[in-house]
Amino acid sequence: MKQIITIGVTDLSFHRIAASLVANVLKSMEFEIDRIYEHHEKNFENLKEGITGLLTSAWLPSSHGGYRAEVQKTVPLTILGLHYEPYALWGVPDYVPETSVSEVSDLLKVEVLEKMTKKIQGINLGAGISRFSAKMIEDYGLGKKGYSFHTGTEEDCFSAFENAVAKKEWIVVPLWKPQFLHSKYTIREIKDPKGLLGVVDKAVLLIRDDKKDLFTSAQLEKLDSLRFGNDVIAELDYKVSREGQDIDVVTKEWLTKNQWL
Repeated sequence: MKQIITIGVTDLSFHRIAASLVANVLKSMEFEIDRIYEHHEKNFENLKEGITGLLTSAWLPSSHGGYRAEVQKTVPLTILGLHYEPYALWGVPDYVPETSVSEVSDLLKVEVLEKMTKKIQGINLGAGISRFSAKMIEDYGLGKKGYSFHTGTEEDCFSAFENAVAKKEWIVVPLWKPQFLHSKYTIREIKDPKGLLGVVDKAVLLIRDDKKDLFTSAQLEKLDSLRFGNDVIAELDYKVSREGQDIDVVTKEWLTKNQWL
């Protein structure tokens, strides 16, 4: 009978891609995989409580560092692999001239205020980009000029951007890399001189130390060797999220083609 491994997955499309890649590698090791999809904070709570043994694509040290520190007060964790190197950003469509908007403070220009959509639509409250964006509104004085940040679903955020682009409207999208919109659209990052968007993180696999004995040393080395990259995650994310392809098939094909399986 195969050993069951339960992994925590942040319920966002690009996190699901990374988790599927890891799941396929674990399946090749003859494990049976159970995936639990939750929001950021709940995933770390599940890891702490032992509901899950592994957590895919934890963003360290910036976005998820606080959550990890809370778990490690009582549960030792080991970092494995480097799935990709994510970072948060605010971006605008490429048709918004760089001479008009190159950094956050440019959003306060009179001529930009006349054209820019004031509602900045984000994703869920616990995401790093959401915490960072709320602070951006305050610290750059954007709220005083009518800008507001709103949390919501992934689709709320992405469709707001896609609908605006279809109409050539000026819009700011609180985003990150990797994310599938970058596979189709040229999104220009705007500078954040105050450094409120955090740093470039490392997306890694976290495993409870008390679960490491489920694996051989060779298997742990294999998991620690996994490298995917931002562009790969974004490309596979687009195939699943916008082309409707099966996630585990897409990721298995990529792993096979690139000799991870």
